[in-house]
Amino acid sequence: MRPAARGEPVDANEGPQGDRPLEPARNLAIDRFRGLLVILMVGGDYLIGVHVVPAFLKHAPDIGFTVADAVAPAFVFVVGLNYGPSFAGRMPGGAVRAYGHFMLRYLALIGIGAVIAAGATTVAGAPTDWGVLQAIGVAGLLCLPFIRLPSWARFVIGLLILVAYQALLDSSMLAVVLDSSHGGLFGAVSWAALLVLSTAVADVWRTGLRQYAVCCAALVAAAVIAAVLVPVSKNRVSLSYILISLAISAIVFLAFDLVAHVIANRAGFFCWWGENPLALYLLHLVILGLVTLPDVPWWYAGAPAGLAALQLAVILGSLSVIAWWMHRRRVTIRL
Repeated sequence: MRPAARGEPVDANEGPQGDRPLEPARNLAIDRFRGLLVILMVGGDYLIGVHVVPAFLKHAPDIGFTVADAVAPAFVFVVGLNYGPSFAGRMPGGAVRAYGHFMLRYLALIGIGAVIAAGATTVAGAPTDWGVLQAIGVAGLLCLPFIRLPSWARFVIGLLILVAYQALLDSSMLAVVLDSSHGGLFGAVSWAALLVLSTAVADVWRTGLRQYAVCCAALVAAAVIAAVLVPVSKNRVSLSYILISLAISAIVFLAFDLVAHVIANRAGFFCWWGENPLALYLLHLVILGLVTLPDVPWWYAGAPAGLAALQLAVILGSLSVIAWWMHRRRVTIRL
């Protein structure tokens, strides 16, 4: 049997039965990139409520782009890297089972996100109707009908969805989108466009480094043009925000992919985090809730820089130990 290409499905459970779903080959560049993003999400969720933290480390209030604004779309990009191979790996069991599995997976994310939003509303006392897991869940469902189309078709469809979304946003939906975190249900259409485009970019990456570098250059050009024509805003999930985020994500991942050819082919710190992103994300919400629960101004929101740094170090340190333990025990929790 020939070795699988990078990211190509391989049968991790190959045997006489021959009926188990194919799983995508584990790629350390993807694991490392995903792990870094989970760490940044954990850190960002903590820092957003601390007054002493500078604005460039928090989300832009509306129009603008900060470091924090690049994290969520980069995570969607990583979902797109494995979306196609993961779906293809389940096709030997039948198309109905493959589509059914993906529908249940992303419906489960929406459900988990709804529970988290309800919990945040109850604990924090601030109404929260939408979250990042719901946005990813809806995006995953909307991407599903297009995943078996050729790469070029997904590029075209993703761009058309973005243009249509931006047109509706400007004409009638701006107030609705701004009223919800991550753009709400309608904003999830734009996140879906990002996911569709990411699956196509992933296909180009799998063809080779030269083609992927050209693709990254084309994404940068598209992002620059979009930024001139459309305001950049995470809260609006605008067309320019999506294309800029996609270009940044693709370039950063290119760096991770190049490093993976130099660094020894073994899991490390970022991989520990990247192997169980959902479990660690949910655990960090519990820990963050415990940290922010005491109604003492100097403890969290008004914490001095030293105390805030110590709290963040404890949160990241605790989760790193859990990530390492799960890696050593080969515990993987996924939908």
